[in-house]
Amino acid sequence: MHHFTSAFRRFLLLLVLGGGLTVLPARAQDGGGVGLAREYVRRADYEKAAFLFGRLRSDEQLAANVLPDYIKALLALKRYKEAEKLVKKGIRQHPEEPTYGLLLGEVYTTAGDTPAATKQYERVVSQLQASQVTVVANEFSRRKLPEWAEKTWLRGRELTRSSTEYAPQLIQLYTQNGQTDKVLAETLNLIQGDEQQLPFVRNMLQNSLREEKDFDALEKQLLANVQKFPERAVYSELLLWLQLQRRDFAGALVQAKALDRRGRTGGSRIMDLSAIAQRNKDYESAIDGYGYIIREYKGGPFYALARQRLVQTREEQVRNTYPVDPAKIRALLTEYQQVLTDLGKTPETAPVLRNMATLYAFQLDDKPRAMTLLQEVIDMPRASLDVVDDAKINLGDIYLLRGEPWEATLLYSQVEKSHKDSPVGYEAKLRNARLSYYAGDFKLAQSHLDILKQATSREIANDAMQLSLLITDNTAQDTSGIALRDYAAVEQLVFQNKVAEAMKGLDNLLQKYPGHALTDDAWFLKAQLQRRTADYPGALTTLAKITANPKYDILSDDALFLTASIQEENLQDREKAKELYNQLLVKYPGSIYTAEARKRFRKLRGDGVPQ
Repeated sequence: MHHFTSAFRRFLLLLVLGGGLTVLPARAQDGGGVGLAREYVRRADYEKAAFLFGRLRSDEQLAANVLPDYIKALLALKRYKEAEKLVKKGIRQHPEEPTYGLLLGEVYTTAGDTPAATKQYERVVSQLQASQVTVVANEFSRRKLPEWAEKTWLRGRELTRSSTEYAPQLIQLYTQNGQTDKVLAETLNLIQGDEQQLPFVRNMLQNSLREEKDFDALEKQLLANVQKFPERAVYSELLLWLQLQRRDFAGALVQAKALDRRGRTGGSRIMDLSAIAQRNKDYESAIDGYGYIIREYKGGPFYALARQRLVQTREEQVRNTYPVDPAKIRALLTEYQQVLTDLGKTPETAPVLRNMATLYAFQLDDKPRAMTLLQEVIDMPRASLDVVDDAKINLGDIYLLRGEPWEATLLYSQVEKSHKDSPVGYEAKLRNARLSYYAGDFKLAQSHLDILKQATSREIANDAMQLSLLITDNTAQDTSGIALRDYAAVEQLVFQNKVAEAMKGLDNLLQKYPGHALTDDAWFLKAQLQRRTADYPGALTTLAKITANPKYDILSDDALFLTASIQEENLQDREKAKELYNQLLVKYPGSIYTAEARKRFRKLRGDGVPQ
């Protein structure tokens, strides 16, 4: 009987509320008056919600899971006095509920009484207990009141009498609100008190440092702290990280050496840093780092590797300084020979033989000597499969130099087979794709490239993507790819170091296919070859054809960066180079060259790091 009466009463209530028979979800019906009222709030039917909330017992109305919804309904109906009275009653009866104070502030704000809201929030913060700080601060943040969240965390710091308490929360808050100056202040404050927070700090700075002035401000502060507190390794650690973000490898190396000398860490950090500098073509810093290992750790585990890498880095530097000086190539071969004399021909020094072979083949055109050296590596007992297969790839390259593509593809395919799903195997597959591309078999090249786009190595995936796009773009309308065949033949000549023939091929192509989609690629390649032959004015004139024409926007940033590099490195015009790097930063902020251009711009501007 009771069940029937209850159901009938609810039926009458729905009629009284004037909506006829409203069908509500089961979850709202099961919750009784509270559940039903909440459902009306969700539907923005505030009249019915307020009616139902008003019928609840006083203690139910003031419960933490009811009062906020009730107030929401009253505020929507502009019943401000009623809402104020109700929240004040809630505060008196539930002093343990710190968020009710914020609810009262919301009532005043909605009613348009900003001074009263401010006074109320001040009251909440001043009356805080230590146990309530996190709840109140998070509630302020949820209500999009970050300045009050900040005041809450800072009040909490006063209550705990700790200058670093709630630093992570404040850093997060400042990061979200773009208050970089405060992020930096809190960051330094936090690691000063707790060096274990370094990983968290780095993560937060990664999210908050966006503008050049922010990097400058932090670097300046850290440099001052490193000098002021030399015994505090944490500042050097953070400065090293920051300089790596800025690709300032010389500055990072200074800090890495200081940390290594302090802890005598065996030089592992210096080796890692030198390798990063080498990959980023900062050869001077890499050579400096490897030289440090050779001097400081003669009997150490990295000595032999540092000896090899030092000469490898010098080699990269020589090969990337145009025009390449044959005398310097021979000097490098002498250095490599000295490494072999000192360390012996072992599986560990096998990469040295490979390096020597590529110099003989590609720089001195002594293919027989190169092939002998590579065969030594391939036949070496206990040599790792990786090193042997690298040598097979190099040997394949030499067969390609000799104009024997079948021998080349045989070697590449062997490596693909023995090294499936590994960087060496991917490298071999990329070589096979290029071989098909050179031969004008674009379909076969694409089938290789489609697999390589998923490669784990970013460099290989990027190379595959670039070649794939070149093929796709230039066979979309010209399906037979006649112009692309000519361009691929030129690229093969470049690979074979036949620069004069390649230049002639490019000029023929540009004349034969005027206005073709390949025009900008052909100009860019021509400029690179002109630079290799020390024709710097010619290279700049060719690059200007790309940078001055909006039609060639895809290669515009590449052309602008190369123009700036020629001005800086070859023509020694620092002012012009600085102007061009700045132009790239402004015009192409999303370019892959942005970080390097910024680093070079700062260096030319004189933002050197104190040594």
